[in-house]
Amino acid sequence: MNKTAKQITLALSAAVMLSMGATGVYAQDNGYAVASDKEVVKNPFGLCWRTGYWTPAMATTECDPDLVPKKPMAAPAPAPMAAPAPAPMAAPVAKPAPKAVVEKVTMAADTHFDFDKSALKPEGKARLDDLVGKLKAVNLEVIIAIGHTDSIGSKAYNQKLSVRRANSVKAYLVSKGIEANRIYTEGKGETQPVADNRTKQGRAKNRRVEIEVVGTRER
Repeated sequence: MNKTAKQITLALSAAVMLSMGATGVYAQDNGYAVASDKEVVKNPFGLCWRTGYWTPAMATTECDPDLVPKKPMAAPAPAPMAAPAPAPMAAPVAKPAPKAVVEKVTMAADTHFDFDKSALKPEGKARLDDLVGKLKAVNLEVIIAIGHTDSIGSKAYNQKLSVRRANSVKAYLVSKGIEANRIYTEGKGETQPVADNRTKQGRAKNRRVEIEVVGTRER
């Protein structure tokens, strides 16, 4: 500020102080001159009148807003965290359906039974032992043993012989641990030939015991 402007300012300030003499001017400990009505005294330029002990630390927003430390803006409240989406449930692993098992075994009567007999020969027992070994991997449902004969002899006799041979198979399987209530037996006599009974070869094929195994096996 040049000397002339400074003199003008002092003169105006003095005029303000003199004009307020009637009401009185007080210096408060806030660093600014105030009138008796507690209003801050301002010069003709609208500036607050500072006391002799004023320091920047006493600056007020009304008089020296540029010197008042600005309050830091409050940090925005954190946005509410969205609840994590529930983890998708793993689809249950489909268990493979059990595989149906149907196994058929044909025992030739001439090989596995003595002639005109129902008792199993060693060859017949060995054949059934092999079958029992295979059943260990099967969930057994039922075993069906059906006896057959050729046409030589009476029908009544052949019917009874076919039943006895089927029951002989059942008895042996039960002795090897197969549940009796899972074994079904039947005799068909000479009623269901698979070959011509007029020939020797055909009659040999008709003398038989057919065994069918029904169950399931895990895939």
